[in-house]
Amino acid sequence: MQRVNEDVVIVGAGLAGLACARTLAAAGIGVQVLEASDGVGGRVRSDHVDGFLLDRGFQILLTAYPELVRWFDLNELDLRRFQAGATIWTGSGFTTVGDPLRSPRDLPSTVFAPIGSIFDKLRLLKLIASVRRGSVPDLLRRPDGSTQAELERLGFSNRIIETFFRPLFAGIQLDPELEVSSRRFEVILRMLAVGDSAVPARGMGSLSNEVASGLEVGTIRCNEPVRSIAGTTVTLESGEQVTGKAVVVATQGPAASQLLGLPDPGSRPVAAIWFDATSAPIHNRHILLDGVQSGPMKNLAILSDVAPSYAPAGKTLCAAAVPGPSALDPQLEASVREQLAKWHPDSRSWETIRVDVIPHGQPLQLPPLDPRRAVRLGDGRYVCGDHRDTASIQGALFSGRRAAAAVLADLQSTRQR
Repeated sequence: MQRVNEDVVIVGAGLAGLACARTLAAAGIGVQVLEASDGVGGRVRSDHVDGFLLDRGFQILLTAYPELVRWFDLNELDLRRFQAGATIWTGSGFTTVGDPLRSPRDLPSTVFAPIGSIFDKLRLLKLIASVRRGSVPDLLRRPDGSTQAELERLGFSNRIIETFFRPLFAGIQLDPELEVSSRRFEVILRMLAVGDSAVPARGMGSLSNEVASGLEVGTIRCNEPVRSIAGTTVTLESGEQVTGKAVVVATQGPAASQLLGLPDPGSRPVAAIWFDATSAPIHNRHILLDGVQSGPMKNLAILSDVAPSYAPAGKTLCAAAVPGPSALDPQLEASVREQLAKWHPDSRSWETIRVDVIPHGQPLQLPPLDPRRAVRLGDGRYVCGDHRDTASIQGALFSGRRAAAAVLADLQSTRQR
């Protein structure tokens, strides 16, 4: 068996592994990144299919993530922004809930939207003001419980929870039951309040490609699944062994738990159905929310209205997002089509481009949330990924950088002995 020696071996070329590799390489440390699939990015990848640009599952970039400005020139990403707020299916039509501070024309529709009482809307403004004032570290130190329990504690009615909070955060947190940590909920709400929701014109995969482009050619080896890890020696399925002074496992949580013997962080599944639509139920740059629980789909995005680069000229691309256990239903597409027909009868003529079913979309992140789980495991082994921080692009990038900092500190300490 061939044995290759590197300073640091990184298992996984998702955003966490790429951020770790870039940070180490910038410090002059040799790295070898081993990736099981045929390309970089992990869950953050994009494909060209029949002239359409499809991400691996419907995803949105929150521009307020602090880590983004460290890794990207946001102007170079050519971000295409969603309009702040949402359009909600009420069972008989659509109503708009906007951000009057950003779009004053949305004020009347927001005030009169049948999603809750005027007191609910005042509570929402108060909550937004609260999360805007607190720093992210402060928010992550607040008392923790489920998102549902926190909304009830704040006095929100069942109506606004069901028509607005549940479909919106089911899509973002992959959490139809609103059981995710309220700390994470408040951090995400802050990101929505102070920044934009967007997609890069070249697809979400352009984020991964951009981080990977800063590594020397040959650093990343794709199609190299790992069989096991013993100490700082990684054994590939091919039988080849790669040994380093340190090993960083940067895979998604379940794979990391198998390789390292760690507790499984759990999985939140999600599915996305991509449609070549003959016509859209409504044309705007809002996320469309299901406010009446009419089926498994919680969000619908008319993505070509937001980012025309995602579809050929004259075509309409719609993405239906199904978070939670419903994503694994064998009859998923039929159920979503039945639901869409209630929203827009013309959807019966839509053509399905692709169905993405992702068993591990995010880790569970139940309360109490520990936003900075240890990345050092001892004996030259480290771990990073969104399961060590918040389940987000922010968490993946930051975790990768944290792991790299730990490796650098330990290597420096070893040299000084």
